[in-house]
Amino acid sequence: MKASVVLRPGAAKRVIAKGVAVLPAVKNALSNGTIVITLGTTNAIVAEELLGESIDRGAFAAGFIDDRFNVNDRLGEMDEIVIRNGERVEVDKETLLDSLRAGDVVIKGGNALDTWGGVGVLMASRTAGTVGRYYSVALARGVEVVIPISLQKAIHTSVDDLAREMGSEKLDLSMGIPCGMHPLVGHVVAEIDALEALFPVQVRQIASGGAGSGAGSVSLLITGQESGVQAAFDLVQSLSNEQDISLQGSA
Repeated sequence: MKASVVLRPGAAKRVIAKGVAVLPAVKNALSNGTIVITLGTTNAIVAEELLGESIDRGAFAAGFIDDRFNVNDRLGEMDEIVIRNGERVEVDKETLLDSLRAGDVVIKGGNALDTWGGVGVLMASRTAGTVGRYYSVALARGVEVVIPISLQKAIHTSVDDLAREMGSEKLDLSMGIPCGMHPLVGHVVAEIDALEALFPVQVRQIASGGAGSGAGSVSLLITGQESGVQAAFDLVQSLSNEQDISLQGSA
């Protein structure tokens, strides 16, 4: 059986979040460890899936792109979300960093997904923001890095090449805040990965973007046995009214 579906940005984020929630490493850390969810629009939905409650999505973002490289004017209202043994906790940043061990999970979103599966995250902060705070520590200690990212962020240039070319001190002109790019290594979860984790199906991308309400959408082909395809199709249809996150910039 085959089905074609269109995921608008809000629905795509929700599907990705559901895929993150069923990862074995995430399920294990949710029960027996620590999960750090860094700021980001997709990560806001991940937090809702893991906590089973709504959060203030408009405050759970740092940088974003609208008509420029922008910064959330509500930045600072919310910090990273930390879940320890299934409970949301407040932990001092230094104490949190010291406590991270193998078996824990850091969830970090990205801005670019290249043809070779490489992920990059833009850095407006001169000290690299959350990627500078958590990423190297995670790699040094064997903490799992999970990267939720939509296929709408697909690019056709190597992330590694861009990381060498970019940097706030290298750009002569920029629409908004000049940024550098940091390559990320971790468990990437895009729409395809999420649906294949949730259902016994095979998924391929067939189109990107659209017009009107379909702007920024991702279109997919789902293949498999009838029960799996129908279940995946039903999930996507059930999310048709899922709204994307609205942000205001201050750049």
